[in-house]
Amino acid sequence: MDRPPGLSVRLKLTLSYAGFVMVAGVMLLAAGWLFLNRVTHVGLILVPNYRLAVARAFAPTAAGALAFLLVFGLAGGWFLAGRMLAPLTRITDATRTAANGSLSHRIRLPGHKDEFRELADAFDTMLDRLEAHVAEQRRFAANASHELRTPLAISKSLLEVARTDPNRDTGELIERLHTVNTRAIDLTEALLLVSRAEQRSFSREHVDLSLMAEEATETLLPLAEKHEITIETSGEITPTVGSQPLLLQLTMNLVHNAIVHNLPGKGTVWVHTSLHRKTVRITVENTGEKLTPRLISTLTEPFQRGTERLHTDHAGVGLGLAIVKTITHAHDGTLTLAPRPSGGLRITAELPRDLSPST
Repeated sequence: MDRPPGLSVRLKLTLSYAGFVMVAGVMLLAAGWLFLNRVTHVGLILVPNYRLAVARAFAPTAAGALAFLLVFGLAGGWFLAGRMLAPLTRITDATRTAANGSLSHRIRLPGHKDEFRELADAFDTMLDRLEAHVAEQRRFAANASHELRTPLAISKSLLEVARTDPNRDTGELIERLHTVNTRAIDLTEALLLVSRAEQRSFSREHVDLSLMAEEATETLLPLAEKHEITIETSGEITPTVGSQPLLLQLTMNLVHNAIVHNLPGKGTVWVHTSLHRKTVRITVENTGEKLTPRLISTLTEPFQRGTERLHTDHAGVGLGLAIVKTITHAHDGTLTLAPRPSGGLRITAELPRDLSPST
């Protein structure tokens, strides 16, 4: 935004200090003048034309005092304003550095806590989060490019084989091309879903998470039965406000992740919804291998997988929990991942409760 130039804050503070000193000086001199003006004699000797004599003697002294106070106020005010605004200069320099693309610079303002230190600390915290977000977005873009390039490269190789070997079985080739193309489409749709959730470009309505959990469980029950995974659901009505398709996708991803990252042939998945004073929660737990906290902290990043998945017809694209995290944050909620002591993972999505009278 282009704005006309104005006085600097330091100059404004200097003029304010000098003006205050001048006003105080004038008031002090006025008090002295009133006091001298009321005294009409010294001892017992009556002084003729006393007021005129006092005025002639007092005026040069008062003018000199005011001139001294003006110079002192300007010089002292300029010095004090510079000292007080020095932290603001560091904050401004750091802001310009960040605006030029360098997010690694920090102010780290020393000294005791005051308004400038709080502003500097808040700015450093913002830069920490912004740098982490930018790094995550760069990793996401790099991984997405790699994941999209893989099916395209495979498709190109298959087409090259078909062109150089016309006697090759076309049925097998078409089937492989169909599988690769399906994976590319699934990945593209997942990326679009992440983008849509991040932009919060969705309509909100009353949603019951417990119904979403039931629908997701019923949809994925054949997959669980195929691999002898038991699903147990429990809980209560959990009203919230949000996008029904996105919240259903969130629940589907949680249950799907719990099924495919499980113990083969004897695993269990627990889906539980709970109602609290200001929030609602859906918790999905599963059996599986023991996970370290360090590994769990990376599971919500795109294209990250914690353990070897079961060989299923639902290969996934590595964005399941990343989509869950994005949808949760888009609904002003929090996502918590924790290891189970006996192995496996516990994931809890906590969303704001619908407190409208209709619910």
